[in-house]
Amino acid sequence: MTRAQAQVFIATSLDGFIARPDGSLDWLLQAQATAPAGEDFGYAAFMAGIDALVMGRKTFETVLAFDPWPFPDHPVHVMSRSDAVTVPEALGHGVSMTRLAPADLLQQLPHTGVQCVYLDGGELIQAFLAADLVDRMTLTTVPVLLGSGRRLFGPLPADRVWTIDGVRHWDNGFVQARYSRARFDKVVA
Repeated sequence: MTRAQAQVFIATSLDGFIARPDGSLDWLLQAQATAPAGEDFGYAAFMAGIDALVMGRKTFETVLAFDPWPFPDHPVHVMSRSDAVTVPEALGHGVSMTRLAPADLLQQLPHTGVQCVYLDGGELIQAFLAADLVDRMTLTTVPVLLGSGRRLFGPLPADRVWTIDGVRHWDNGFVQARYSRARFDKVVA
């Protein structure tokens, strides 16, 4: 059985930050207020192709503050090296904690019927990118410069080549690019 496919759907500032240094997303919420009525920037269509979410502990703790819980129809796997994370009883069996390595988790998920996951959280996305496990990325650039914060991208052990699947823009200045990981088969002579 092949591994689950891993996808990213995330917004960044023009200077490449996904959150302020303290993790705040206030800049993004302000920017979303400029969206045309009913516009979700392709999020619902993206989520329709997702079987489960994989997120980091910090992102999970941030999302716990959202009311209502934003993922009632998808299982959520929280990757954490810490035992200090508590899953609220109200979330039932929809949230599970895991200490598996990214590759091991993606190998295990198809056995539970999960074929495609949404990766959420900066450090988690960086770990999956470093392990060359991200298959698709949808990046929405918001026209704001934050100057500092938490970056989407970090160090990599080697180059990662991507192909562009499409670009879209909106009148409020959002620009969305969709990429697929270019994987080249090695030619043996």
